[in-house]
Amino acid sequence: MRPIRPPFIARRSRDARRKTSPVPAAVGLAVALALTATACGSGSGSPEASGRPSSSTTDDGAGKITIPDGLRDKLKEHGIDIDKWKNGAWKNWDKDDWLREAEDYVNPIIAGLWDTDRMRDADDPQKSVDGNDLSGDQGVTDPTPRAVKARAVPPAYHANVPEAGKVFFDGPQGTMVCSATVVADPAHPGKSNLVWTAGHCVHAGKKGGWYRNLAFVPSYNNAGRSSAEVENTPRAEIAPYGVWWADWVRTSDQWIAQGGSTGGDGAPYDFAVMHVTPEKGGSGKSLEETVGSALPVDFAAPAVSRVESITATGYPAAAPFAGETMYQCQDAPGRLSIVRSDPTMYRIGCTMTGGSSGGGWVATGSNGEPALVSNTSIGPVKAGWLAGPRLGKVAKGVYEEMSGKFAAQ
Repeated sequence: MRPIRPPFIARRSRDARRKTSPVPAAVGLAVALALTATACGSGSGSPEASGRPSSSTTDDGAGKITIPDGLRDKLKEHGIDIDKWKNGAWKNWDKDDWLREAEDYVNPIIAGLWDTDRMRDADDPQKSVDGNDLSGDQGVTDPTPRAVKARAVPPAYHANVPEAGKVFFDGPQGTMVCSATVVADPAHPGKSNLVWTAGHCVHAGKKGGWYRNLAFVPSYNNAGRSSAEVENTPRAEIAPYGVWWADWVRTSDQWIAQGGSTGGDGAPYDFAVMHVTPEKGGSGKSLEETVGSALPVDFAAPAVSRVESITATGYPAAAPFAGETMYQCQDAPGRLSIVRSDPTMYRIGCTMTGGSSGGGWVATGSNGEPALVSNTSIGPVKAGWLAGPRLGKVAKGVYEEMSGKFAAQ
């Protein structure tokens, strides 16, 4: 492919209010929009700390919160007191305390943590791509696509894209945000609690570990309020379908081993699956029942040349976007190869920026119905295109592991 100058996902500019927000250096744009090139692979760990409900509860000032016994035990294994964690100990990002391995994921619910202000101030994960990774003729790469202007999704978002939402999380640099999609669970037809996003939106890669306080908000800002309006809107209206905390997450072994804040390593494997649970318990309905929809995932999508159109959805947060509005891009995909030995990625023209990372890519699947076939992973410094992994054997392994882990519940 033609040499491309080193693209770097631009950070969004902030007004005086936003200048106090920490700058996330290790999260990427699309991936890129979020984190360094990402890598994914089926997780190898299958610990017993699955986040399964137990009778152990605690009062966080917003109602009784169930603390899974397995999770409490997992925290203890790492010298973490759950009460101290909820009172701020999670802010300790010392290398020895930043849990990294696949089986080490822990994410106790901290009721009320993600209030309107904290969600509004979450920064886009920053991702850069080394020009050396995008030059030369490795694999098969098509000409750079023309830029396709992202179009705002008409509110109410739930009426148009009910599966889409935002993922919020904390890292050493502060609060951060990505996009995500509710996907079907073969173990629980019609009652899925699975969410698809990018690997770099859940784990920092080779120099870090799992991000903390991971939570999904479906149909975030459903009414399409402006940034100024969001600032004065109660959380119940900004998150009309609730805040759903990840009680287990899996990303690829490749991302955990190779991922970083710069470069393209592992981008063809930049995906993750979260299993979520409602912050306040609620009616017992699953996420899919709550939002009314979940997309199937197609791991046998047609070759790029046979895909007529892909629609990417996300909440771009880097300039010129503000992060409060849902956008989409629709384009015929081309091919992008970063490393010859890795799978070729989908690439489309799109002006979405950081914050759209992890957002779902939908196309007509192998069965003729709409299905998730990729997610936003990387993009250039000057937004004009996005690339996402083609979902194959590794992605299917991650997905099936997550479904199987909670099949008995």
